[in-house]
Amino acid sequence: MADTGPEARPRPHSRPLRFPSGFLWGAATSAYQVEGAADEGGRTPSIWDTFSRTPGKVLGGDTGDVAVDHLHRLHEDVALMARLGVTAYRFSVSWPRVQPTGRGPAVQQGLDVYRRLVDDLLDHGIRPLLTLYHWDLPQELEDAGGWPRRDTARWFADYAGIVAEALGDRVDLWTTLNEPWCSAFLGYASGVHAPGRTEPVAALRAAHHLNLAHGLGAQALRAALPARGQVMISLNPSAVRARTRSPQDLDAQRQVDALSTRIFTGPLLHGAYPADLLADTASLTDWSFVRDHDLAVIKHPLDALGINYYAPTVVSAATDNAPPRQDGHGAAERSPWVGADRVAFHQPPGSRTEMGWSVDASGLYDLLTRFHREAPGLPLYVTENGAAYDDRPNAEGDVHDPDRIAYLHAHLAAAHRALQDGADLRGYFLWSFLDNFEWAYGYSKRFGAVYVDFATQRRTPKSSAHWYARVARTNEVPEP
Repeated sequence: MADTGPEARPRPHSRPLRFPSGFLWGAATSAYQVEGAADEGGRTPSIWDTFSRTPGKVLGGDTGDVAVDHLHRLHEDVALMARLGVTAYRFSVSWPRVQPTGRGPAVQQGLDVYRRLVDDLLDHGIRPLLTLYHWDLPQELEDAGGWPRRDTARWFADYAGIVAEALGDRVDLWTTLNEPWCSAFLGYASGVHAPGRTEPVAALRAAHHLNLAHGLGAQALRAALPARGQVMISLNPSAVRARTRSPQDLDAQRQVDALSTRIFTGPLLHGAYPADLLADTASLTDWSFVRDHDLAVIKHPLDALGINYYAPTVVSAATDNAPPRQDGHGAAERSPWVGADRVAFHQPPGSRTEMGWSVDASGLYDLLTRFHREAPGLPLYVTENGAAYDDRPNAEGDVHDPDRIAYLHAHLAAAHRALQDGADLRGYFLWSFLDNFEWAYGYSKRFGAVYVDFATQRRTPKSSAHWYARVARTNEVPEP
């Protein structure tokens, strides 16, 4: 469980915080959120194309058809990264751009997009970190059953091998999946993400098959990559905190920790699903979809673990008079927390981002030190961390975002403290390099260090981009 005491808070400091030599200062994006060119080069629809084009699913009816036109502006955007001192770029490959049906041969025109991107990054001295899956499952595979179907894991492994054969000579950091919790539980339980299904058992099946896809994909990567290739996965574990120390609230904390974190780290790190998770969900399924040898495949040795963190989660036992959760349209919301029907979620006090998420950097410290203890010797990366604010250009066209700078400062201080306390943290990737399509929120939320005028696609680095550039160039976080 996460440490919630005062000692978990980042210590105040008055001197610059120096990071280890070779520490990666990165920025991150994902294909569907930035690329655009949705119908070019043989690309077919992903589940997010279908979902976003379905009325009522995405705020404002927005889609990623154009996004921020990154595909047509690769050279411009990479040059901007280089000017801002970014030393690593975490991007994802669009599965339907490379393998339009999700099965069969690759489209070379699709692979060429990423060959050009990787070559441009290397020419600018920027290290690529490639993510194979950031939620854009080819629609044809969803039509065949999606992640609740076991075959999808095998098809993912085939796709992983194709991309590794094409780019393995130039990319040495590989992530199989990004945030499989979101893919499984937001996509198949609550339905607020693509493909928009509300089937609790399908969500549990999807979680297992995503775990299996990681294991099979990691095997495919090892078979195709040179010895220097490193394989990892990016999770979004929850820093779960009980509202009180009552037995009931602590049990709510345990349930959410099992569903958000240990459902993945159990098989990935220890080769087994947690017994309490199986018990919590026994009324829904007997987990017979887990077959012999699956767990051995999933527990494929990791070279590193990616951690995505934005805010802690505060829970308690639900009371009988607790109001039902509602979606943005006032309708009762399906919960993603399968098997945890008697858990209530609470907004902690303090400042919030534009997403309504609390600002609390101690959760990042909690997670980094937790996995340092749980998997000693396993290198860690913060593969996503950032905040959305209501950024607007001033009369001179500049975009000042002091709240984001304060957010980043606090979280980098927490990361530094985790390093001091023994965590083997190798890099930090700011989410996000560019303002982009923010999933079900469309273009209403801005996470970018670089402001994008969505009408003209003009890029303007915000104050936070220049602040982060200083951090990347000096390898230290300045005084607050």
